[in-house]
Amino acid sequence: MKHCGTRQLETGRLILRPLDPDDCEMMFGNWAGDPEVTEYLRWNAHKDWTVTMEYLNEIAKQYSRPDFYDWGICDKVTGVLMGSISIAPAEQAQRSSPYDWKNVKTELLGEMWEIGYALGKKWWNRGYMTEAAVAVRDEWFDTVGAPWLAGFHAAHNVASSRVLAKAGFRYDHDTVLHRFDGTGVPGLAWYQLNPGSHA
Repeated sequence: MKHCGTRQLETGRLILRPLDPDDCEMMFGNWAGDPEVTEYLRWNAHKDWTVTMEYLNEIAKQYSRPDFYDWGICDKVTGVLMGSISIAPAEQAQRSSPYDWKNVKTELLGEMWEIGYALGKKWWNRGYMTEAAVAVRDEWFDTVGAPWLAGFHAAHNVASSRVLAKAGFRYDHDTVLHRFDGTGVPGLAWYQLNPGSHA
């Protein structure tokens, strides 16, 4: 793979760009502080804006890394920050049980990276997350040249299933996900292969 870091991406309606500490107010107000948005995510809603600022300060330090991928999702016209999307190494529990995959030859394809995302509920059901996921997927395959990409979500998160399916991912198996507090959550595992991969 040829890691290139978090480059700005553009779609028909969106700009995907690195996040910045100046994004604190919009990130907290539009999604990070909303328990409804984070219900199925691995992290809990931020209690106040200082948690969001701490997070943004930490990831700002990571953007110099060529293998760090974390974008803010912005409306191209208004510039409003509505969510975020990332690609990161899969959680340890998934990496340590590669043979759970039924249709992916992990021994040939190599390390597992997963796509993750969150979107403010004001923008739900309008196709924004699928649009962002397709852009990030294409960057991963076309620019980075990765052989495959995984996706995981809580079993009850039907909206996330729709996003992955529309972005071309295929359901593979049921699994157990782990929130950052260690809680196990029933989940689904999806995958997509690079069209140029022969594995």
